[in-house]
Amino acid sequence: MTIAQITPEETKRLLDAGNVLYLDVRTVPEFVGGHPPSALNIPVAEINAHSGQMEFNERFIGLAMAHIPRETRLVVGCRTGGRSQTACEMLAEAGYRNLSNVVGGFAGITDAHGQIEQEGWSTLGYPIERGEGGSKSYACLLAKSS
Repeated sequence: MTIAQITPEETKRLLDAGNVLYLDVRTVPEFVGGHPPSALNIPVAEINAHSGQMEFNERFIGLAMAHIPRETRLVVGCRTGGRSQTACEMLAEAGYRNLSNVVGGFAGITDAHGQIEQEGWSTLGYPIERGEGGSKSYACLLAKSS
């Protein structure tokens, strides 16, 4: 299955129309620092407290399946679009079919000189919520699944 690639501008139009769910797959600290309003947070990878390295979140697919119906239209975002592409591929393998990866993600993509190559949600000045996200937070989803 080919994953659709969309820009933050297209993502905002879809969110404004109200017919899509934004799944933010960044780490909890990244999400807390700022995210699109109404975004749901399920990290696809987490920082290992012992090694300091990013590791796949083994709960990712299980939590997605527990809280997001497979027919949901999902836009999946991370910092720049890499982790979200991986998350989309995993979700597709789990039976999700209406998936789009947000290229540029939250922070945008820059070249080696710091010049923006692809705008991100935050660099476009779109609305940002800060904090854990209440019922859409990773902690809340984990608690509901226990």
